[in-house]
Amino acid sequence: MVSCRTILHADMNNCYASIEILHHPKLRGLPIAVGGSVEDRHGIILARSYEARSNGVKVGQALWQARQLCPCLIILPPDYGKYIRFSRMFRAILSDYSPQVEPFGLDESWVDVTKHGGSGAGIADEIRNRVKDELGVTVSIGVSWNKIFAKLGSDLNKPDATTVITEGNYREVVWPLPAADLLGVGRATQSKLFKYGIRTIGDIASCDPGYLKSWFGKWGLFLYSYANGHDSSPVSEAGDEAVVKSVGNSSTCPRDLENDEDARIVFQNLAESVAERMRELGLQARTVEISLRRNDLAMFTRQKTLARPTHISTELCAAAMQLLRANYGWELPLRSIGIRGANLVPIGQERQLSLFEDDARREKAEMLEHTIDTIRRRYGHYAIDRALLRLDDRLGKLNPKEEHTIHPIGYL
Repeated sequence: MVSCRTILHADMNNCYASIEILHHPKLRGLPIAVGGSVEDRHGIILARSYEARSNGVKVGQALWQARQLCPCLIILPPDYGKYIRFSRMFRAILSDYSPQVEPFGLDESWVDVTKHGGSGAGIADEIRNRVKDELGVTVSIGVSWNKIFAKLGSDLNKPDATTVITEGNYREVVWPLPAADLLGVGRATQSKLFKYGIRTIGDIASCDPGYLKSWFGKWGLFLYSYANGHDSSPVSEAGDEAVVKSVGNSSTCPRDLENDEDARIVFQNLAESVAERMRELGLQARTVEISLRRNDLAMFTRQKTLARPTHISTELCAAAMQLLRANYGWELPLRSIGIRGANLVPIGQERQLSLFEDDARREKAEMLEHTIDTIRRRYGHYAIDRALLRLDDRLGKLNPKEEHTIHPIGYL
């Protein structure tokens, strides 16, 4: 390993809740949370104050569960316009220290300050003080020689702290942590690791990489590299477009989905958001992936490669429904579903014509969707809608494009 880089990962503490408290100062010191509508069951906690956390309220928890733990909890609706404005100001501060600022959601960013010179911890402390003075919120920052450990550092000590992970201390600091703390280890991966007796990041680091590959495929080798500090992925410069790897949307539904028709309504709604955002980026998808979460909260994903790349919502929805029918038997209702376009290519890329498809009809579908985009930009999302979405007012009234929080740059 060559520790020639200084990477920061800056994370605004309890971002949404902190911003809301700034705008509602009378709520300071009270247990507050930002979450969706109880009536519509967009029902999870997105952020919570430290007072709410001390009462057991967790991010991702259902609103009704949070209220049971903390009856005096004040739940505020999310205001993404406000959060996006703070996110831009946050990144503007980071950009004073390096052009390499890579967002990871609205409230987190990596910064490569190698060329800035000086102590990484000193730069981190200066950034923390500036964010506190200029924006009124606190930030925790991890400092390391790679992105994975920098993010781990920002998670270790909150709020308002700088944590340095070096080649000299990472075995003592990182390896005892739970495997789930490593970026890329989700619930399903963690369960599988537990099955093989792997509990900590150190267990991953000392595991035979051949075993990890046999269990997880290529992803197992990524986990081995991450745990051992071998990550060498660069911090992308703000504005890089090539790093957009996928475009997706998911939704916790206003009611449980019980059959294919319910799922088709939501998939079409989500697909319209995904397709419109791909068109805005000048991209189309060769692969469609769906995510399904049952009402017992078990979750899995499936994907398929398309015969032809697309940015047409009806084609995305049709592919999603094919995946659903092939892989789900409705043993339990679905609580939430998602759709993602991946393996993206430019819209203008040459494509092979097919003898078995009506290309004129496909071109009309593309023109229709561009027309819908224009009408919605001019008159609002609900100015025009598909009849399918009117079959169930609760499932069809979502506006996923405007409600979606975009993570513009991936970490791979």
